[in-house]
Amino acid sequence: MTLTLFRQTWQRLVAENHFHRWMLLALLATNLFTLAALLQAERTVVLVPPILESQVNVARESASQAVKEAWGLFVTELLGNVTPTTAPFLRATLEPLLSPALRREVAGGIDAQVEALQRDRVSVRFSPEVIRYETSGDLVRVQGKQIISGPNASTVTRPRTYEIQVAFRHYRPMITRLDAYQDEKERQERRDRPVPEPFPDPQPASSTDGPTQ
Repeated sequence: MTLTLFRQTWQRLVAENHFHRWMLLALLATNLFTLAALLQAERTVVLVPPILESQVNVARESASQAVKEAWGLFVTELLGNVTPTTAPFLRATLEPLLSPALRREVAGGIDAQVEALQRDRVSVRFSPEVIRYETSGDLVRVQGKQIISGPNASTVTRPRTYEIQVAFRHYRPMITRLDAYQDEKERQERRDRPVPEPFPDPQPASSTDGPTQ
């Protein structure tokens, strides 16, 4: 081997060594960038619960429409089916779902209505018929029939609509709006109220609606 050939081979080895070092540094940098992106990316949980017909997505601060409708129906069935014996369970179940802005005043309203239900021994049932989702307001509306009955009064049946807004905080549902009304006129009248009243009048005997068939 001549000195010239040895020098050329050595130079090529040195050049390849430098090239590999820079490649290792570049790969290390890309791996660090990938790791940082993965740590900052919002994870999406994909669920296929038995109560839903298809898979749904629940992210940190959002969820699929079907999830919100399911939670809206769940809250509606809690509020719409109350008896003197189940009323305490209602508050214990509903209160953790309420947003801080609603929790205090809605819980106070629940206490007052629960006391009236227990005093008058009135039972309230709700039969949902239609579930609608309003994209512009991110609202779930559940329409159906409400039946109020008591031992000393005729049964009263009347239309009822529940309006619920379900947000998500750290993958957990939170009720940020809760309202209930009989018709569109009552809905317009209630818009100026700071806190909605989810319960009906627990006095079926004095209701002006009267019993319906």
